[in-house]
Amino acid sequence: MFLRRIRISITKLILPFLHKILQLLKANTRTVNFLNDKKINANNAYNFQKNIEALLKNKKLIGLDVGAQGGFNSDKFFPEKYNKYFESILVDPLKDSLKNAQNKHVINKGLWSSKGIRKLYVLNKRPQSSSMYEPDKKSLTIYGFKEKDFHLFDVEKTEMVECDTLSSSLKELDINTLDYLKIDTQGAELEILKGLESYRPLIIKCEVQIFPMYKREPSWTEVTDLLYKLGYMVSDWKKIGSHATRTPVEMDMVFIPNFLIESGKKLILEKEREFISLMLISGQIKLLQKASKILNLGYSEFYMKIEDRYFN
Repeated sequence: MFLRRIRISITKLILPFLHKILQLLKANTRTVNFLNDKKINANNAYNFQKNIEALLKNKKLIGLDVGAQGGFNSDKFFPEKYNKYFESILVDPLKDSLKNAQNKHVINKGLWSSKGIRKLYVLNKRPQSSSMYEPDKKSLTIYGFKEKDFHLFDVEKTEMVECDTLSSSLKELDINTLDYLKIDTQGAELEILKGLESYRPLIIKCEVQIFPMYKREPSWTEVTDLLYKLGYMVSDWKKIGSHATRTPVEMDMVFIPNFLIESGKKLILEKEREFISLMLISGQIKLLQKASKILNLGYSEFYMKIEDRYFN
């Protein structure tokens, strides 16, 4: 306790001077972002591979990556060393985007709340921003884009693409369960989630735009409302992109089953090993420990003793 007080006192003395130096260097924001990234990824230094292998016993986690132009886990949501524990399914409606993918399962069509044909606005200069919604260039200044770069959001062409629901697409592949779902589809997240039907992933990572970048794009609150109604809770979020103001224009949000309500408890207990594995893979150690105490999860002899470095 004495040493902790000394450490706190020294920190309080140093931080104001450090703040002044960073202000002079105009490096405050960059430093905060750097430290925040280090904090978020602090648990990546752990290696849980042996624990996960013991939990899964050669079984693969089913991961669906919707908007997968860079390949599975290209956003580095979790360390690449854990990719091998997933049977990954890649989804992207652009015909050439997944032509070099090595995955067993590739869905080269759009996902939506219903089956049909929809217009895709294709941005050749910035293909990762192609969307089922038309870009709204008025919003780009809030996102930090300079006017000279607005041409990156010119719609080069539109394509009429085949769409189906998430549920129907997985059933076509004879996949009856889903453990991890990542959606980054430039505004189409809500419509895709409406197509979950009976599928209930243990972790959902979803990009949401607080300040709409596209015309007639649904509000991000509709995404959270839907997932709350389905029995999920927010477990993490992270601001993404470079922004021109303090407005939090877009972020990645992570959801897990709400273990404080019956539907969430049931889902976790039915897939206990998968849930523990995914929480370790994504670095959510403290939250796993909380859930374990409430639900009396098994295999706790090792993870209850682990320090969550996020809080240090």
